[in-house]
Amino acid sequence: MHPTAMQNSSFFFEAYAPAFEVEGATVVEIGSQDVNGSLRSTAPAHFKYIGVDFVAGKGVDVILDDPYTLPFEMASADIVLSSSCFEHSEMFWVLYLEIMRILKPGGLFYLNVPSNGGFHRWPVDCWRFYPDSGKALVTWAKRNGMNPALLESYTSVQVGDLWNDFVAVYVRDEAFVDRYPRRIMEKHKGIYNGVMYATDGFVNYSPMPEDQKKLLAIKQMIDNQIKVV
Repeated sequence: MHPTAMQNSSFFFEAYAPAFEVEGATVVEIGSQDVNGSLRSTAPAHFKYIGVDFVAGKGVDVILDDPYTLPFEMASADIVLSSSCFEHSEMFWVLYLEIMRILKPGGLFYLNVPSNGGFHRWPVDCWRFYPDSGKALVTWAKRNGMNPALLESYTSVQVGDLWNDFVAVYVRDEAFVDRYPRRIMEKHKGIYNGVMYATDGFVNYSPMPEDQKKLLAIKQMIDNQIKVV
């Protein structure tokens, strides 16, 4: 678990958990094994938390037999979390529909996926997500008869390592958008290529990821030194 994964999950609960304060919430985390930390620690203590993974381990309450079938009833979860998992799913779009199935109509899906970073198999490493990925999954769900909405998405800046996280927050049914008036990006500004529901364009647009910017800056510095010599 890298630092920004924990940080972004904390930001998510800070912004969206107040909508569940009265009734509480059932939270399902996909990929919950505690490896150098767990998102469970970022959730309100009174929420019911169910950790799901493909192997037994610390933080795992339910072991999956099929990575694309979640053993929960339709419309049974208030919140589904997935952090640093979709890049390892060969068909993450199938899993996305399954997540939508188990969410209540007003339920939320929090997605955190690398937008850059080195090849790391667990057991495979297939994907990276970019600024339009969040809206693409909405398009996919609508083609399958669902009606989710992307509340916000962004790419967070690096904190102590090389990873830039793509973060997206969805509501299962667009009719429930007004239930969630808060946004992570309204308070936390360490982001780029941010998208908010019912707005056009990007917040802090950048055509280049952070690691490429750093490499370019180093190259320009070296070029300038060569010119001076």
